[in-house]
Amino acid sequence: MVIYSYFYRMPSGFRILLLAALISFKAAAQITVFEQSGGNASAAYEEVVSYYKKLDQRYNTIRMAEAGPTDVIHPLHVVYYSADSGFNELQWKQQGKLIILINNGIHPGEPDGIDASMMLLRDAASGTIRVPEEIVLAVIPVFNIGGALNRGSFSRANQNGPVAYGFRGNAQNLDLNRDFIKMDARETQSLVRLFRWLDPDIFIDNHVSNGADYQHLMTLLSVNPAKQGDTMGQFLKSVLEPAVYESMAGKGLELVPYVNHWGNTPDSGWHQFYEPPRFASGYASLFQTYAFVPETHMLKPYKQRVEATYALMESFIQIAGKHAARIRETREKERTALRAKASFVIDWKPDTGYTLIRFKGYEAAYKPSLVSGLPRLYYDRTKPYTKMVRFYDRLKPSAVAAAPKAYIIPQGWHKVIERLQLNNVAMQPLERDTVITVTVYRIDSFGTRSQPYEGHYLHHNVQFRRTTEKIRFNRGDYLIPFRQPSCRYLAETLEPNAPDAFFAWGFFDAVLQQKEYFSDYVFEDEAVKLLQSDPQLKKLLDDEKKKDKAFAGDARSQLDFIYRHSPYYEPGHLRYPVYRID
Repeated sequence: MVIYSYFYRMPSGFRILLLAALISFKAAAQITVFEQSGGNASAAYEEVVSYYKKLDQRYNTIRMAEAGPTDVIHPLHVVYYSADSGFNELQWKQQGKLIILINNGIHPGEPDGIDASMMLLRDAASGTIRVPEEIVLAVIPVFNIGGALNRGSFSRANQNGPVAYGFRGNAQNLDLNRDFIKMDARETQSLVRLFRWLDPDIFIDNHVSNGADYQHLMTLLSVNPAKQGDTMGQFLKSVLEPAVYESMAGKGLELVPYVNHWGNTPDSGWHQFYEPPRFASGYASLFQTYAFVPETHMLKPYKQRVEATYALMESFIQIAGKHAARIRETREKERTALRAKASFVIDWKPDTGYTLIRFKGYEAAYKPSLVSGLPRLYYDRTKPYTKMVRFYDRLKPSAVAAAPKAYIIPQGWHKVIERLQLNNVAMQPLERDTVITVTVYRIDSFGTRSQPYEGHYLHHNVQFRRTTEKIRFNRGDYLIPFRQPSCRYLAETLEPNAPDAFFAWGFFDAVLQQKEYFSDYVFEDEAVKLLQSDPQLKKLLDDEKKKDKAFAGDARSQLDFIYRHSPYYEPGHLRYPVYRID
């Protein structure tokens, strides 16, 4: 109040000059919406884009570029920081640069990374923070633009600020953090294309958590070391993670692994969250990228959450600079090892092993609900505790696929082929019609979700049998060599029993439906001829009658049995249309 009183006693001309100077200072410093609001507001999409355009104009170390289309009219942007003002992506790897790709707003209702990254890039460009010369930053300002435009204040019922934010679903109402295999959204396709082009060494996907109440402001989800591979996994566990935890503790921000406690209170411990490749971080790990998901705690004030996200990204930058050579070395060693592997894990399950971690929580208790009168859970913030809890961070393989020499996909499955091409999968069309001996998967059974999941009815528990057959392929069908940089991606998308395979997402559902049938009264006479000419078929039929009374009393089922064992039955029914050359 004293300052304001003094200001208004100034001569009007001096007040105008002072105001102009203040406005000029703000413009030069590029103050963010978050800062102007005192940490209560998050920048709207248009404000984010305008802000980065000004940074691009002001600093030669910043460049804003378009990365491709999205499901709305606005393109996906990427903002680069390079200390030497060089923005030739092809030269970065040749120069030994380490690329950190930071993704923001995959869930725009969790905008902490959006505002933190705006300040981070400004401070890097202005020299307020030091970014090592060998580090290049690539930042997605807002990934889910459709969700960011769907702005409100109520969709995150359990979150403490900001005053307004975006929505989780994109313009198709898709959760984009479940889209990295099916790639239904254009923005996912654009980010995948950018990811494969940049080949980032580290990937950071900024989020806000849901769930229990506890003291920690920031939690961190790292891809499980077993999924990162032997060399990368060991380096992650022994060097990278400890360095990040130590750095954040030095800033007064004690990290804890992402609290995946569903069904229990966290004091009983929890299993590490498992992210298959439908998730951004799980996808990144398929290409030997160190992937991390920061999760600020939803109940902490927005200002603190953004500042913690900023602090964590700065820690990653400094640690990556310090260990740049080892990061590059471990990635290359992992890729070399992959090229020689005889088999690939395509699904995992929790193991019983655990690590004891230091956790700061609040005591959980129950009291009568004022809504229902029934017992309800609450966390008592007057009773904080610190204890060692079990963190079940071990995985073991639950499904393994032998590495083929190659796959063959008929050209008609263009939705799958387009997604392979977006991922830089090397493939070549056959130059002429030819017959090739291949391993064929025939689907025996599978389960399907009763409710839609992200626009699909997911298949699971796929059972199949293998046969060796000579199949005629057409000119233009695709031969896909397995020994290539995308080999892990190929195994986890083309093997039908992988949890995020294209089969699981329904891309091959057409083979599950029979196209030709028979008329009972016509096929009766033909069935008799088939049985007379094929004693083995007649024995199979008789054996089936003996062991199945319902079958023995069902004329239609018996005709269908004969039909399915005859030349009339279509060979493509239930034949998985991805063939292996073993």
